[in-house]
Amino acid sequence: MDREKFTRLEEIPNVGPSMAEDLRLVGVSHPRDLIWRDPYQMYEELCCKTGERHDPCVIDVFISAVRFMEGEPERPWWAYTSERKNKLDDRDSFSQTR
Repeated sequence: MDREKFTRLEEIPNVGPSMAEDLRLVGVSHPRDLIWRDPYQMYEELCCKTGERHDPCVIDVFISAVRFMEGEPERPWWAYTSERKNKLDDRDSFSQTR
């Protein structure tokens, strides 16, 4: 699949109009802008910009979009849920030991 031909965020698997708007809020205006972005940092930035804590599943969608644009096969967003939970648990454990 030639991802270079993608011009709209909504062409990325798991990204609909609402998620595309969230991506735009964090500075992603073109699918190629996702390459090498940190999904967790994007989530934190989204929460700061909107002044609300979004559902953590948004991170899963961000991960799926970044990974897809970096060349990984298309996967449903929920395929990244356990990865996100493990990473956030690791971060919480680390911060509690400091």
